[in-house]
Formats: sequence, structure tokens, C-alpha cells
Amino acid sequence: MIGFDYTEEQQQLMDTARDFTRKEIIPVAGQLDEEGAFPTDICNKAWETGLMNCEIPEAYGGIGLSCLSHCLMLEEISFGCVGINTTVAGNSLASMPLILAGSEEQKREYFGRLLGKPIFAAYACSEPDAGSDVAGLKTRYRKVGDEFILTGQKRWITNGGKADFYTTFARAEGTDRHKGVTCFVLDRSTPGVSVGKKENKMGQRASNTTDVLFDEVKLGKKNVVGAEGEGFKIAMRTFDRTRPWIAAGAAGVIRRCLEESRAYSLERKTFGVPIAQHQAIQFMLAEMAIAYEGTRLLCHKAAWSIDAGKVDSIVSSYAKAYGADAAMRVATDAVQIFGGYGYTKEYPVEKLMRDAKLLQIYEGTSQIQRMVIARHVLGGK
Repeated sequence: MIGFDYTEEQQQLMDTARDFTRKEIIPVAGQLDEEGAFPTDICNKAWETGLMNCEIPEAYGGIGLSCLSHCLMLEEISFGCVGINTTVAGNSLASMPLILAGSEEQKREYFGRLLGKPIFAAYACSEPDAGSDVAGLKTRYRKVGDEFILTGQKRWITNGGKADFYTTFARAEGTDRHKGVTCFVLDRSTPGVSVGKKENKMGQRASNTTDVLFDEVKLGKKNVVGAEGEGFKIAMRTFDRTRPWIAAGAAGVIRRCLEESRAYSLERKTFGVPIAQHQAIQFMLAEMAIAYEGTRLLCHKAAWSIDAGKVDSIVSSYAKAYGADAAMRVATDAVQIFGGYGYTKEYPVEKLMRDAKLLQIYEGTSQIQRMVIARHVLGGK
């Protein structure tokens, strides 16, 4: 039976995350953005509060949040700063291949690290010429006896410069496209692993984004996640599970834009009245409210299907594409409502606009989502 009531635990989780966001994130988000500074202190407090690594199963010491509950939490964090949300969710993204396909030994080792102290992990998939096109990755490995020797370059890696370990993907020499791709988990301290430049990004500047380089990195069977050659499937299953998180981030951005725009429009006067009395502004606020509800509903439907054991990649694509595009549109309108003030750093909406853009790019661009959806539609499903 479909319902829209939260459980007592979900409401407590939202309250905790909302309180944390208002106390710990919002007061410093602008400064972190200006400096491009990593939110170490915030993440340490989030870890202590139980707001990181949330989907690690209880069997391994985690709290085992459902996807829906996790999305409820991520929306609250994104209300404060979606860049910090990306950092927090980065650990969960790196953990997801292990949750889906990791061995018992891998789960106990790496989940134990994440739960033992506030450290970071990274999902190293994208490359200079292979972002949304995972099958186009060029990082290679060759087998020498029982060893896998990796060489390649990963790019746009969230938490790349801060990670204690990486989950990554490489293809066997002599294979092409999705065939021969294998998933690996490896420590940053492994010989041959290095971190490249930190990107100087337009938005989400509190999130650490770097290259990760592999130069003849020697790994063993214990580093293989799932079966050899099944890496592409693991990557796709991971994105099916994590794209609702992007929609949750979008919902947080949209809600913040609406709240800031509403408050400003009730205070700012033109022609002797608050601009909220002008129909042009009212329509923009109404569109923001519609976008928020639509994004949230798609996000929650995608998350609910995952929790019900009915992972639906198309609904995840709906949620990601609609939410990301809506967040960008709403943030642009928020700047418009603020006028000249919105174009300055005196108010938060210019940051919201810069932050929102990345939602349309990472974990599969909005155009890639439409390609996936179109194939589904044309297939008669």
C-alpha cells in the first residue's frame, strides 16, 4: 500500500540532520566555498552524529539506513550546502560496490575502517575521456600470475585527495567497451597510486575533486570486487542505487532557493509594495514549489523501489534528470528574484546557482539520462 507518512525513526533522522545543517553547515558554507576549503571539521562532527556511511549494513556495524531514509537525510544536508553533501555521500558511493558485490573479507575490512574513525573513501570511475560513458574507460590491467597490474588515470574523483581507499574500475588488456571491466578496491598507500591536481571548480567548492593515477599498481585477488569481468555491471548497479541521492541533493537545493526567495520577496519593495505582490514573482515562486514537490516525489519513488527490492533504473534516471534540471532552473530564477543582489556573494543564491550546475553533470549527465529513458520508451516498456 502506498503511503506518504514518515516513520518515527525517519522523522528523528530528518530532525537531526536539519538541526545539524543549521548549526554546523549554513554558518560556514559561504566561507568554505570562497576558500575552496575541505569541510574536515564538519565531516568529523557528521561522523560522530551518525550522518556518514549510513547505508553500511547493521551486520558490519553500520546503521543500515534504507535508500529512502538516506535520501531524506541527504536533502537536509544539501539544504545547507550540496558540496558538503557530495563529500558526505562520497563515502557511501565508494562503499556501494562493496555492499552490492564485495566479499565478506572486503566488507569487514573496509566498512570497519569507515566506522572505526572519520576517514574518507572515493569511487574512482570517471576518466579524462570517459565520464558518463563508463564502457569507454581506458584504465587497463594485465595479469601476471595471480597479480593484476593497473595503469591509468581517473578524473573528477570526489574525495580523491582525501581518500583512505578507492573503489575503481579497469579493463583487461585486449578487451573493448563493457567487456572485460573489473572492479577493484585498493588502499591509497598502495605503491604506484598517486593523487593529481585538485580541481578549481565553479561550484561545490567544498568538495575535494582530483585526479587519481595508477602506475603499474600491483593488486591481488583480494582486491577484486565481485567476479573478474563483471565490473561494468557493478558500476551500473551502483548508479541505479545512488542516482536517487542526486535527486535528494537537488530537492535540498530547490527548497533552499524557495525559502530564500520567499523571504526576500516579502521584504524587498518595488513600486511601493513587496515584490511578492507582483504576479511575475508569484509565478516564479509557484514554479519553485512545483519543482520541489515533483523532485521529491520522483526521488522517493526511486528510493522506495530500491528498498522494495525492485531496483528500477528508469525511475532513478527520471529522478536524477528531472531533479537536476529543476534545481538549475530554480536556482537561476532565485538569482533573478534577488536581482543585482543575487549576483553578489552577499546573498546565498549565487552559490546555489553555481552548486546546482554540477547536479546536471555528475553520475551521468542529464543528456545521458534522457538517452537511457528514450531507449526504454522506444523499447515499448
